[in-house]
Order: sequence, then structure tokens, then C-alpha cells
Amino acid sequence: MIPAGCELDILRRLAEMPFLDRLELVTLCRRSRSAVYGSMERLVERGMVQAIPHASELNSPTRRYCLTGAGLERLADLERVTPEELLATRPVSARWRRALLERLDAVAVIHRVAAALPHAQRGLEFRWYRSGAIDAGIILPGGRALAVVRMGNAADRTAFAKRLWRLSQEARPDAVLLLAPDEVRLRQVSRMLDSLPLLGFLALECDATAQAAGGESRIWRAPASPVPLDLQEVLEQVPYGGELPETGPARQEAVPADLRLDLSDDESVPPHLLPVLLKRSEKRVLDLLHDWPWLTTAHLEQFLGVNPTRVCQVTARLKSLGLVAPVKAEGTRCLALSDRGLGVLARRDRSAVGAARQRWSAAPVDPGAPLDWRNVHGSRSRQLLRNLDHTQAVHWFLGALSDQSRSRGCELAQIAPPRRATRFFRRDGRLHSVRPDAFGVLQREGMELPFFLEWERRAVRPGTMAARIAPYLRYYAGSRPLDDHGVIPRVLVVFDDDLAASHFLRVAAREIRKAGVKVPLWVSHRAALERLGPLGAAWLRPGFFQPECAF
Repeated sequence: MIPAGCELDILRRLAEMPFLDRLELVTLCRRSRSAVYGSMERLVERGMVQAIPHASELNSPTRRYCLTGAGLERLADLERVTPEELLATRPVSARWRRALLERLDAVAVIHRVAAALPHAQRGLEFRWYRSGAIDAGIILPGGRALAVVRMGNAADRTAFAKRLWRLSQEARPDAVLLLAPDEVRLRQVSRMLDSLPLLGFLALECDATAQAAGGESRIWRAPASPVPLDLQEVLEQVPYGGELPETGPARQEAVPADLRLDLSDDESVPPHLLPVLLKRSEKRVLDLLHDWPWLTTAHLEQFLGVNPTRVCQVTARLKSLGLVAPVKAEGTRCLALSDRGLGVLARRDRSAVGAARQRWSAAPVDPGAPLDWRNVHGSRSRQLLRNLDHTQAVHWFLGALSDQSRSRGCELAQIAPPRRATRFFRRDGRLHSVRPDAFGVLQREGMELPFFLEWERRAVRPGTMAARIAPYLRYYAGSRPLDDHGVIPRVLVVFDDDLAASHFLRVAAREIRKAGVKVPLWVSHRAALERLGPLGAAWLRPGFFQPECAF
């Protein structure tokens, strides 16, 4: 028989934190690995706990566990309460299970943060929030209250800023642990915190996932300090006296049925089970198509660094599940997320599904008519399709850069689409912006080399060329490039022909000299890049006459 104490610890933790894996349970239950592993096997055999597979870009393949109906009854018996009381006080109902499965990739990251807390082995209280400003709350031994807030890849910057503002107006926790998907958005969130009465500590989601139990990794940052901290140092700065928001009134809840995972790969699969059934490579493709609608399979091969057969296998399954739609637009075969795919990513990152579809839906307004930009539901997808030649030129450049980086021992660590590449800043009392076609970070020999990309097709007159360089003159006149990225990014401008590139170089040199602002500008044209590649000596700088490498 399973020792009653070990059984009770496991069942309690899985009732409080569904979908923990065994390593997280070892830390949170304060038991040895052999005890937890052995107990878990017997609980599964007795039908009290169910295992589900899970993997994501940040999480290695593992098995996560949740209570079955029999497990809920056993826990209710051990705690001497009714199953209805458990359903009212723990996130174990059918409705809760559906919500947590939809967010399973985020749930895995937040579980890892909780397990890494130094106080985890002495016991902590954990709360999930289905709605509201925060994702989860943690009450440490002694009463200090921490809120965990995650900014997902599909999250809108404005909507996320409103979430933080709402948190500052609710019952305020002692500190907020914020997770961001990349360095740029981490810095943006840091600036959001500056204007709010919240004590916050920030970390990259990939670092928080990789940290070990005990939290010794120095991955956390305070907005006012450049020195990274580990979780023990973070907790030393957290005061007492805060509180977490209320979870809402109890309501009648249903006991969840056991999960059925032996499902066929078609559109009949319930959407909340897709985060369980999808593999890491398939989730990566969904994120790429969310960022870069209207990708061709050739460009997708370059982004992923795999052969055509592998791309065909991954996309075929995503199509059969109804997550990706193959489309033919203006004679070009492309891939785009379906409305079902958009919904999966929006729910994962707690974004509004309706807003995502309104902006990014590739569904035709009239299914019987040819697909062109006038016949697309999503406002932003429509704009990208209207300028499909330009859209695919940007895809070609980033795909070629990905390909050449791998062959030269570099890595294109990050690429951001226009909506996330835009930078807002204030100058002379006014709000300005730079709106490039893409932003990226190339990693080479331990260095990070960020860049903005502008693919120009319309700047053919001197006045238009001067207008194109003007936002960058304002941006680089202050400290914002360094504040935003930690290092000054390059500005890469590409033209379709060498004549326009030569004219732009002269105009840019004149405007830079007139403004007295140093802009790290590099200019090229498509023929040179096709011949030498983005990492080759295909670039010219204002005032220099010999082609050079931009990186």
C-alpha cells in the first residue's frame, strides 16, 4: 500500500496545482524522488491519477498528472470533506480542467517557477486564476503574497499594459513575478512597471523554465537595478502586508470525466486537448505562422532549418487538425493560421479570441470567390496580403538569413514581425515611432547583434527617401535604442534594385550629416543579397564606397 502521508501530499498538490510533472511534485511535496515516483505509479494503476504527455518549445517532453474522479473521491475521504467542497475550493472541476488545458504551455512554465522558489520545500499555498489580471498567486510560509503574470507570445502590448494597471488597482500583492517571451518585451514590461505602484521582478520565460529547483539561477531583474538576482535574493526584497485578489464566489461545478487522448487527427478533436496532442515542432510552426502570415513552405523550411519532407509532415498534421489553412493568393501557395488555430494561441496566452480573429483571420469573406486582399476577414492579414510581394520579400530575407546563419555557426535567435518591431518613443514633447518591417537578433561568437529591417519598394524620390530616414534620426538622437535593446541595433535597408539603393545612400548621408545623429545604417539591394547572402559583403554604408559585411 501507498503510505498515507505520501498519497495525501500528492493528491493535495495535484488538486491545488493540476498538471504537475513528477520532478515538480518531488520538490513541492517535500518527498524523495523514489517515494514520489513509486507512489505515482501506484496511483495511476489504481485509477486515481491520469498521466498526459506534454511538450512545448520551452519544455522538454514529459508526463503531467491530474486527478481522476476516483482520485477526487479519495482526497475528499482523506480530508474528510465532500467532493462538492473540493470542486468549490480547488481548480479540479471540468470547467477548470478545460481552462488549464487550454493554457497548458503557460501552466508548465508557472509550475516551474513555483517549484524553484526556495520556500517550496517548506510548503506554499498556490492559487490559479481563471480570469482577472494575474495568472497565479503564491502565498509563502509567513504570509507574503506573490502574483505571477505571464506575457505570452500572442499577447497584445496594449492589452497587457491594461492587465498590469488593473492589478495595481486591485488588492496589491507584496511582489509580482513577471515572465516575458523575449528581451525586448521584457524591457517594455519593465517600463510599464515604472509608472505603477507595484514591486515587480522580471525574467525571460525560457530562463524561468530552465532554472532548477531552489532557484539559484540569477535570472531575475528589478526594474531599477541592472544586477540580476536569484529567487532567494528576490524574496529578501519582498515586504509583508500584501494580499492576492479574490478568486470569485464559489459556484456549482461538475466532476471532470477522464481525458480521452486516443483521438484521430482531425477537426473533431476538442480545442482544449490540442496543447496536449501537439508536438514541439508543430507548436513552433503555429507560432511562426501567427507572427508571419502568408508564409510559403519554402520560407518555412528556411525558418525551421529542416528539409521539405519534414515541413510537409508537420503542416499536413496541422491541416488535418484544422489549425492551418493552405491558401492560394495571387497565384502563390501560402500557409496561414485558421480561425481555430488563432483561438488555440489566443487562449494559451490569455488574449481575446475575437480580437485575434478580427485582426488576423485568413478566412475568406466570400468562400466562393477567389482569395485576394478584399476577400479576407482579418484587417491586418488583409493589409499583408494586399502587399504580398513586399510581405514575401521580407520573408525571403529572414529565411535567407536563417539559412546562412546556420551554415556559418551563427544563430538568428529572435525575429519579430512589424507589430512587435515597432518602437514608440518621446522626443520634443511628442510621441514618435519607428515602424520597421521586422526586428531580429543575430547571435555570433557570444555577441548579440540586433537589427531593424526595412524593405523599400516605394521610396524612389528624394523627398520620400528623406521621410523614410527621418524616424530613425529622431530615434537614434536619444538613448532609447540602448534602453530598448542594451546595445545599439543596426538599421538594414534593402531595395529591389541597385540604382534606388545608391540614391538612398546619398540622401541618407545628407540627412545624417544635417541632423548630426549617428545612425548605424547599412544599405543593399536584392541582387547583391541573392548572390552573397545577408551575411556576405553585400552592404554599403553612407560615406563608404566599398561593400562590407553588416554583421
